[in-house]
Amino acid sequence: MIERKTSMILVATILAGTILSGTTAMETSDLGSQTALDEELIVFCGAGFTGAMSEIGEIYGNSSNAQVRFNFDGLPALRVQIEEGAYADILISPDQSYMDPLVEEGFIDEESVQVFASNKVAVVLPVNNPANITTIRDLATPGTKIVMGIEELPIGDYALQVLDLMAKDPEYGPAFKEAVLANVVSLETRVTGIVSKVALGEADAGLAFMSDVSPQMKGKVRKIPIPVGYNVRGNCSAAVLSQSDNSEAAEAFIDLLLSNDAQSILDEYGFIPLSGSEENAALPAGDRAAAIN
Repeated sequence: MIERKTSMILVATILAGTILSGTTAMETSDLGSQTALDEELIVFCGAGFTGAMSEIGEIYGNSSNAQVRFNFDGLPALRVQIEEGAYADILISPDQSYMDPLVEEGFIDEESVQVFASNKVAVVLPVNNPANITTIRDLATPGTKIVMGIEELPIGDYALQVLDLMAKDPEYGPAFKEAVLANVVSLETRVTGIVSKVALGEADAGLAFMSDVSPQMKGKVRKIPIPVGYNVRGNCSAAVLSQSDNSEAAEAFIDLLLSNDAQSILDEYGFIPLSGSEENAALPAGDRAAAIN
C-alpha cells in the first residue's frame, strides 16, 4: 500500500508539474493540473455514499477535465454488474473485504485498493419514535417492526455481527438476537431503503450505518449509537478496476478522497474520517447510550 501511494504521488507530481508538499492529503486546488483527460470517469459506488460522493464528484469535475458519472447501488448488485461486463473505472465499497472476490477474479488490482474513511452501525429511529425505543434492548420487544439489510449487503452482514456479539454477552444472550430477528419485517437490498422505510414510518427501527443519517435525513430520523463493545467497524475503500481506460484520472479521484476537502465532506455525512475519532468511543459498554437527534 505504501508503494502504491508513493507511485500515485509521483504520477500526480509529473502530471501537475510541481512537487507536492509532505502532507497526508493533497489539496483540491492542485487537482486541475493532475489530469489532462477530457473524459468521463465511471464510478460504481455503494448507495450509502450517495450524498457525500455526489459532492466530492462535483469538486472533482470543477477541478479537472474529467467529469464523474456515478452508479449508486447495493454492493451485491454492483459486483454482478462488473462480473457480467459492465464498464467502470472505480469501485467504492463500505468495506474492503467486499472487494476481495473481485480482486481474486482479476477485476481489481489489489495494490490499487485505498481506505479513505470508516463507518459503524447505528440503530435508526423515526423522529416521533412510536415504539418508544430508548435503548438497544428495546429492539427485542415483541411487535417492534425492524428493517435490516440482506446478509449479502455490507450493512446486513454488519448488523448480524453486532447481534452475534450481543448474543455472546450473558447480559443479552442468544435469546436477545432471536427476539430481534423475529421482529424483522423487511430485508432491504440497499441501505438507503432501510433509512427511507424508517423515515416514512413503515418501521419502528432499522439497523443502518451511522452515515446513513445524512444531512438530508436529519429531522426525519434519529439514531441510537451501538456501544463500542458490540459494534463493528468497516473500512470504506476505493479501487481502480483493471479494465479502466482512465487509470490516471481514477487514481487522481481516489487521491481526492484523501484530501482535506473530501475528508470534511465525509465527516459531515457521518463517516469517520481517517484522522477522526470514533463517534461512540466515549460510550460505556452496555445499552445506556442516549438517543442522538
